[in-house]
Amino acid sequence: MQVRTPAVAGTFYPKNKKELRSAIRECFLDSFGPGRLYPNPENENPIGVICPHAGYEYSGSVAANSFYAISSLKPDLVVITGPNHWGIGYNVAAMKEGVWETPLGEVEVDTEAALEIHESSKMIELDFVSHMKDHSLEVQLPMLQEIYSHKFKILPIIIIDQSYESAKELGTAIARISKRKKTVIIGSSDFTHYEDNEYAHRQDKPLIDAILEMNIDRFYKVLQQNHVSACGYGAIASTMTACKELGATKARLARYATSGDVTGDKASVVGYASIIFS
Repeated sequence: MQVRTPAVAGTFYPKNKKELRSAIRECFLDSFGPGRLYPNPENENPIGVICPHAGYEYSGSVAANSFYAISSLKPDLVVITGPNHWGIGYNVAAMKEGVWETPLGEVEVDTEAALEIHESSKMIELDFVSHMKDHSLEVQLPMLQEIYSHKFKILPIIIIDQSYESAKELGTAIARISKRKKTVIIGSSDFTHYEDNEYAHRQDKPLIDAILEMNIDRFYKVLQQNHVSACGYGAIASTMTACKELGATKARLARYATSGDVTGDKASVVGYASIIFS
């Protein structure tokens, strides 16, 4: 059995189990988080969410808003898409089998879903190496392990090709397999990178507005015309596509903040958003 060992434990989040659980709880209780612990008592029934993927000290509290929204669900499968920052492996890669390991334990890859999505779209390769070093999917797992006490499986999908056509095809394939079992979808992305705080807010607002309209054509138009440096734009677009095809009719911005808003260092920031599709 293949074991995907942690690549960023001890850097993006604590590698000690007790410290990690404490850090996650602090994210939920933080002023940039939901301000309360899971589960969510509201009957929102999200289909998918957008989450950031920086270190927990920077984006964890913003991400906690999305995890709070899905915390009362009991999915059998969590599909997680995110950008391949290292450019290793295939343009679009899922994992066929094995487990992902974190300080909180192991999460099993859904082999049945992996084979099915590969059959649904040959663009989606099945590959272990593509996933070995990147953080965009990994940082979501401890949050999921903390909010869910039941056993669930994951389908990790990491993306190099984030073009409009690729994102649409991936989103449709995700929707197709999600109809067969109780599924929640996570699109992993940060927004504007390494600009001053006010500029980041201005850059990200029209892109977020397009997401809230669930308008993928407008999303790509704003992305390209405004040169927004959102690293996981293909993950966002594929999540939007899948959620719409699964019946989502609205999107809600749960929280937007930059690393500068969180830490106070506003000279060179990264933007983060938690968005809920239902």
